[in-house]
Amino acid sequence: MKKYLLIVLVLYLIVVAFKCESDDGLVTQEDEQTELSILKTEIETLANTSICNETTTCKFIAFGDKPCGGPWSYLLYSTSINTNELENLVEVYNKKEKEYNTKWGVMSNCAIVTMPTNVECENNHCVAVY
Repeated sequence: MKKYLLIVLVLYLIVVAFKCESDDGLVTQEDEQTELSILKTEIETLANTSICNETTTCKFIAFGDKPCGGPWSYLLYSTSINTNELENLVEVYNKKEKEYNTKWGVMSNCAIVTMPTNVECENNHCVAVY
């Protein structure tokens, strides 16, 4: 799984380093969407590598930024991974998505995503409780 994360990170760096620019030198909406998609995959991959057991704790974090307000979802993970790295990546992603939404006038539904009341460990995976 670490190989996969490394591959995603390398691809992200390549896209950022050699991203196509429009004729007027400005980054396009498609460029920014690609950057967000790569970062989202990196975050989800890291969270999905986490496992839970009697020595770890399950947690959740608001993930994404809906144009109408609030997160798109809540990401589940455990303390078996580098939680500081994950939380920092999510913070960067949420900020970039908010800027993207504002810059490009993105619309969404205004449905409120229910926040878990708790997260429990079942079969070594964190499961949301509502």
